[in-house]
Amino acid sequence: KKTEVVLLACGSFNPITNMHLRLFELAKDYFDGTGKYKVIKGIISPVSDAYKKKGLISADHRVTMAKLATKNSDWVEVDDWESSQSEWVETVKVLRYHHQKLLSSDPTSSLQNALPLTKPGRKRKQEPNRHDPIKKKNQSPDIKSTPQIKLLCGSDVLESFGIPNLWKLEDITEIVQNHGLVCISRAGSNVQKFIYESDLLWRHKNNIHLVEEWITNDISSTRIRRALRRGQSIRYLVPDVVLAYIEKNNLYNPESEDKNAGVVLAPLQKYASDSK
Repeated sequence: KKTEVVLLACGSFNPITNMHLRLFELAKDYFDGTGKYKVIKGIISPVSDAYKKKGLISADHRVTMAKLATKNSDWVEVDDWESSQSEWVETVKVLRYHHQKLLSSDPTSSLQNALPLTKPGRKRKQEPNRHDPIKKKNQSPDIKSTPQIKLLCGSDVLESFGIPNLWKLEDITEIVQNHGLVCISRAGSNVQKFIYESDLLWRHKNNIHLVEEWITNDISSTRIRRALRRGQSIRYLVPDVVLAYIEKNNLYNPESEDKNAGVVLAPLQKYASDSK
């Protein structure tokens, strides 16, 4: 029986590009190819404005563009929970949120969650023969497991684990140990070397899925914003509906790129102060 997987991509999506969408397709092809997994959903979760990244435009615009880009997808959707938060939310908390959402939407997991709420003492008085443990044991193989939620990212995100004060060690541990990571890496990248040199990542390497991107694609949101500032075309780099939205709202210009200039990134600000 195949293990169901939900892919979660967190990031700025400033703006969303064709490369962002390709990450989902590459990951799905990889899991389908193993014969062990079945990808049932992809989730795009844009970061909130509180992340304070330089040039980060309003979350409303970024979420709208992401929804336009995925409008015709039958399995990738956009979730605005993270983007609607007034404070920056750690990636591990976004994973927890969506994991809990999967649990609450799964009737079998609700049944499992309800079992411990019964009072054993009272139950034993009502049913002195105590057949329940045997009954539950027989039922457990038939209960469908909740889908696994895995963080989908590029090699730059994985390698950012090594940047001081950008991630908490316990958050990285929870991500790779409890959920798992799907990293899209370009042929010839040093991702495997990075994992090898990290005791933590090496310990959980079986829960880190490396997917090689053989058809290379260097599209990035940063380069797209630069082209827009210079009045250059970005057609075929982003979905047409996203391009139309950008042009209609004049989203990227020198002024927008100066937003948050000189402001320390939220995680660096938080973790640096926590370490003092």
